[in-house]
Order: sequence, then structure tokens, then C-alpha cells
Amino acid sequence: MAESKKVPGDTEAQMSDSVSKKGGLITLFFIAGTLSGVMLSGFGWLANLIVYLVEEFNVPSISATQISNVVHGCMNLIPILGAIISDSYLGTFSVVAISSFISSLGMIMLTLTAKLSSLKPPPCETGSSLCQTPSKVQLAILYVSIAMASAGLGGSRYTLATMGANQLDKPKDKETFFNWFFFTIFASCIISSTAIVYVEDSISWELGYGICFAANFVALAIFLAGHQFYRRDKPRGSPFTGLLRVVVAAVWKRKLVLSSRSEDYYHEHDGTNKVMPATPKRSFRFLNRAALKTEGDIYSDGSIARPWKLCTLQQVEDLKTLIRLFPIWSSGIFLTTPIAIQSSITVIQALSMDRHLGSNFKIPAASIVVVVLISSSIFVALFDRFLFPTWQKLIGRPLTPLQRIGVGHVINVLSMAISALVESKRLETVHAHHLEAQHGAIVPMLVWWLFPQLVVVGIGDAFHFPGQVALYYQEFPASLRTTATAMVSLVVGIAFYVSTALVDLIRNVTGWLPENINSGRLDNLYWILVTAGALNFIYFLVCAKLYKYQNIEKEVDATSSFDI
Repeated sequence: MAESKKVPGDTEAQMSDSVSKKGGLITLFFIAGTLSGVMLSGFGWLANLIVYLVEEFNVPSISATQISNVVHGCMNLIPILGAIISDSYLGTFSVVAISSFISSLGMIMLTLTAKLSSLKPPPCETGSSLCQTPSKVQLAILYVSIAMASAGLGGSRYTLATMGANQLDKPKDKETFFNWFFFTIFASCIISSTAIVYVEDSISWELGYGICFAANFVALAIFLAGHQFYRRDKPRGSPFTGLLRVVVAAVWKRKLVLSSRSEDYYHEHDGTNKVMPATPKRSFRFLNRAALKTEGDIYSDGSIARPWKLCTLQQVEDLKTLIRLFPIWSSGIFLTTPIAIQSSITVIQALSMDRHLGSNFKIPAASIVVVVLISSSIFVALFDRFLFPTWQKLIGRPLTPLQRIGVGHVINVLSMAISALVESKRLETVHAHHLEAQHGAIVPMLVWWLFPQLVVVGIGDAFHFPGQVALYYQEFPASLRTTATAMVSLVVGIAFYVSTALVDLIRNVTGWLPENINSGRLDNLYWILVTAGALNFIYFLVCAKLYKYQNIEKEVDATSSFDI
């Protein structure tokens, strides 16, 4: 018989060291201002990075997309590091403050690269293939400024989400906060990817980057102004240490014979009233030895005497949960990789197309990708208000997180197929006007042709990104709830690095991606992504079909015949 312990839905509210008279709704005004400023600043320079590298530093277009992918990857890996440092050593307040300060310094340096002619090479004439490359010193200063700006953005973004949720006590309030959090990110990205990018392209890079610095500085000032109101959690030590102890303890006790008796296992829990079985589950049985009690493992008061040789039954089951989730999580890497490639390649395509809107206005190339953000924002709201409630009324149950992710896979493959067809059309226009050999030539084809694929990507994002966040938050161990939401960021970060390696591989073994994309075959790259995406979807279906929801309280009809 399983030990059944009832749990309030949110474990963080039960942490005694989190509860104080501070916190509450008043703190959200400061956090909202901080998040808005950080995102306006970060995406104000990040959205236009490829154009800046190509036009101001004479970096070849494909190389610029590779650099952009590396920067995006770094920015999306840093939140995991920030979460570990926050949980283990400094707390959320210090991590956000330090990260925002670092990004401010990075923006100062980046603004100087735009202002001072000595920090960048002379401009390259249109149509010329003999452009002066930047010096090592110029590149070093540029890369250091980009690294600091991206590190600050990555370190503060998801840490603000955790800090904001920690200011509230009721689970419903926290759910509302997360909705507001992502809406603020989307809205800030839309503004920065349009207004600030327009300033950079049409007025000056110096002014655009200056606005980014000002936004970052104001964000830091707002954040520090609210310090007396924040509820601050004390660092509790890295939850990954407990998981590592399970592996070490299981190895130490590898020769012990497993028992079927409940009293032979250590049942002390970590303060979260989670439903736990009396004996370990049979899956991954080798790890069960970590909770097997032996002489000298426990003090007389019942506490653990040798933490690296004995773990709680809950810690063992928590590690098993992460192992079960890993295949599904890994499928998200190649779900996001095509999106990473498309986001950078689309900017290069836009640079070679007619971007005029009327006779006087020219759409900045980097602002094209804002279509994805607008599409995602609109369809997230439509799905939440109309599609998902309608589905539940018709079917009798809500869409599970795995079902939402699966739909996202299909739509993502469809988007890559549309991208391939549009690029084929663009190349036909290039050949019809004999523009293959003209470096930097503008193809007489409106940039609006790129919009359908971006809208479809946004629809897919509205399915699979919230689905992944919901799955990880629902299924992750309580001790890792802070890290759960950052797992999506980790997927995105890895995907950008994979996309860089994939593009490099294709560039080295084929002639599809030359410096002048008008003489290349970008459509073939997209067809490869369609094929790989379809295979990845099959892999996801297998993983999802085999996965069984672990969180009993939030499981949605996991015994149904089609439970993904």
C-alpha cells in the first residue's frame, strides 16, 4: 500500500524560509519594469545582430548567421547556470542585479563599437567583394561586448520569473504571473524588434544601441528601487547535489541484494507532501539501492549519517523521473533546431529582397522575424480562450502537454516545407533576372513572401513551447521546479549550437550555402530540415507513447488509449 500524503499544488509556498511579510503584488510592479527594460535592451541589439555584423563589420552573411546562432545558444544556456547559482549560493535578487549590471557594461562597449570608427573596419561599397575585414583587436572588443550583453540578458531573464513567483503565495496567483511574464517578454520583443531596430537601420546604430543601454540602466534602477519590498529566499543548496548522491550511493551499494520490504528503505521526505510508494518502483532498479538502509547510515534521531551512501526514496524516484523525461526532452532539440536556422537565414533572405512598404518606408530586415512573435502572441491567446476550451467540451478532456508538443512538431515541419517552396520561388526569380553573379543584388520579389512561413512557425511555437513548459513544471521533481521552466531555454540553447554545426557541415560538403545566396541552394537546406523534422516527430511519438505521467495529481487520463 502506498503512503499517501496530500499536497497543496505549490511546494514553494511551504518553504518556511520563503514566508515573510515582504512580497506581494507591489513587488510585481518593480519586476515588470525590470523585465520590460531588460528585454527591450537585449532584443534591441540581438534582433539586429546579423545586419550589424554584415553592414558594419563586413562579416560574410553566412558567417554572421553562425555567430548569431552561437550568441543565441549562449544566451539560452546561461539561465541554467543562473538557476544553479541562485539556488545554491546567491539567491535570485543578487543574480538579477549582477546580471543586469554586466549587461549594462556590455551595452556600453557595444555602443562604443558603433560610435568610434577605430573600433570597426571601413565600410564596404555596395556590390564590392573586396571588403576590409576587421582586425583582431576590433573583433576582440566586439565579441567581449556581445558576450557581456548576452550573459547579462540570459542570467536575468528566467531568474526574474522565479523571483516573481516567489513573491506570491497562492498557486492561482503564480499561474497568472507566469502568463503575464511571457506576455511581457513577447510585447517587449515586438517593440524592440521593430522600433529600436528601425532606429538602428534608419537613423544610426549609435543611437539604437544607446537606447538599449538606457533601457538596461533604467531596468537595473527600477529593480534596485524595489529591494525593500522583495521577499528573498535563502539559498538551499543545489538540488542536483541530491541527485548526484543517488548515483554515488547506488554505486557504493551495488553488491547489496534489493529488498521487497518497505522498512528496509529510507522514507524520510524533503518537506513536500508528495505521494510516494512504500517501496521503490521496479524501473531502473539499480538506483533503488541508494535508498536501502545499512548499518551506520542513520543517526539515532532518524536523520541521515552518511548522505553520500544513503538517499531518500523520494530522491531516488526524482532521479528516475528525470531519466524518463530525457528522451522527450531530447526530441525538443531538433524540434527547435530548424527554427533556429530559419530565424537567421530569413534575415539574410530579407536583405536580398524588396522590403519597401510604399515609396518612403523600407522594412528593416531584422524586423521580419517579429512576425513570429506577433503570430505566437495572437495564437496563444486564441488557443487559450477558444481552441482548448472547445476541445475539452467536444472530447471530454483537455489537451495534454504531450499532445500540444506533438501538434507543434507537425506544424514545424509544415513551416519548413513552406520555407523551401518560397526559397525555390525566390531562386527562380533570381535566375529569370540573371542576378546569380551580382553580389548584394536585390531580387525583384516582395519580402511579404516570407511572411506565411513565419506565421506558421508562430502557430507551432504557440503549441509546443507552452506545452514543454507545462510538461516540465508538472512532471519535474518538486526540488527542481525552479529549474523546470529553464529546461526549455536549455533546449533552445543547444538547438542553436546544433544549428551552427549543421549549417557548417552542409556548407563544407555542398555548394548550397555560398557567400552570395543568390547563387546557392537554400531550398535544399530547408528540404533537409523537413526530412529531419519528420524523423524527429516519429522519434517523439515513440517516446511519448512509452511515457507515463508521474505526477498523479495533475495527470490527465494517462490510462487512455492515446495518451500523448
